[in-house]
Amino acid sequence: SDPFGFPTQIRHWDDETDSIENAKSRANAAFELFTKLGVEYYTFHDRDVSPERSTLKETNAAMDEIAAHLKSLQDVTGVKLLWATQNLFSHPRYMNGAFTNPDAHVFAYGAAQVKKLMDVNHVLGGENLVFWGGREGYFSILNTDMRRDLDHLAALFKMAIRYKEEKGHTYQFLIEPKPREPAKHQYDYDAATAMAFLSHYGLNEHFKLNIEPNHTTLAGHDFEHDIILSSQYGMLGSVDSNTGDPLVGWDTDQFPMDYKKATLAMGAIVDQGGIAPGGLNFDCKVRRESTDDVDLFIGHIGAMDCFAKGLRNAAKIREEAVLPGMVKERYSSYDEGFGKKIEDGTISLEECEAFVIENGEPKQISGKQELYEMVLNRYM
Repeated sequence: SDPFGFPTQIRHWDDETDSIENAKSRANAAFELFTKLGVEYYTFHDRDVSPERSTLKETNAAMDEIAAHLKSLQDVTGVKLLWATQNLFSHPRYMNGAFTNPDAHVFAYGAAQVKKLMDVNHVLGGENLVFWGGREGYFSILNTDMRRDLDHLAALFKMAIRYKEEKGHTYQFLIEPKPREPAKHQYDYDAATAMAFLSHYGLNEHFKLNIEPNHTTLAGHDFEHDIILSSQYGMLGSVDSNTGDPLVGWDTDQFPMDYKKATLAMGAIVDQGGIAPGGLNFDCKVRRESTDDVDLFIGHIGAMDCFAKGLRNAAKIREEAVLPGMVKERYSSYDEGFGKKIEDGTISLEECEAFVIENGEPKQISGKQELYEMVLNRYM
């Protein structure tokens, strides 16, 4: 479906009920897809795999039954859990957020849901656990205390860190930035905002980022921007490998098929020596008009081929060192002498003034953007 129409894809394995039997049927179909594609990992939202019940105890019991079924499917197929995450945005109780909700009762419910998923993730051998705050933000500043919201969000993360350490869990915590949708403004707006939040609250040693490029473009950046930025600061933990339509104003979660964008993204991963224990997962949906079951395979295979091509391109670019060499030359004024002192932090404002008085007006140096784009095209 999309925001303007009813579902068009009828799956024979899904009877559209919230029964345990249907949840298991959907899991069986998913693992059949995984094994036929030959993938080694999968991911899930808790409420996507297990239905919500009328009480927390009943919901947790259902989750335990589904977790046991997922564990059996993992054991049979060898497919492992990359990450799990909690859905804290669909149920009406979370209409004002979970941990940035002004009602402490709602905060407690969300925290209990996180605790349960942490336990399930551990049992299933999940290598990461993702926090995505779709409603951790606001719709109107008039009824919002942003500082208290952010303090409360940090408090939850500190609780999760303590619980993880007490229980001896070893998975990596990940935060997934997004600027908006469903909230008008989300507090984890983009990679820079999320990293600043983690640093301010002393959480940056416990978290990395799970970057979704469609979220990055919604924030007004290029597809690859948050991947490269978070990687350069040692904070790239995993990638929700999808894309969006620049002419559509919502999170379309399309399969990525652009070789150039995949090349730039994979370049950052090559530069940091890999992304384990994170990975590339497809947080994607086939289009509303793609109604055949085989379209699920086409979407996944096409996107996997795209990123494989991007990886090969990125490796060749670094092996031949033409583009990296051009960038290095562009910044060469900082490699020695006066520029090196700027990077080392050993220069003063007075020395900068004296340097300009002695050397006069700097010469104009072309950025040569077109040349860079032409060189990149040669690898496509």
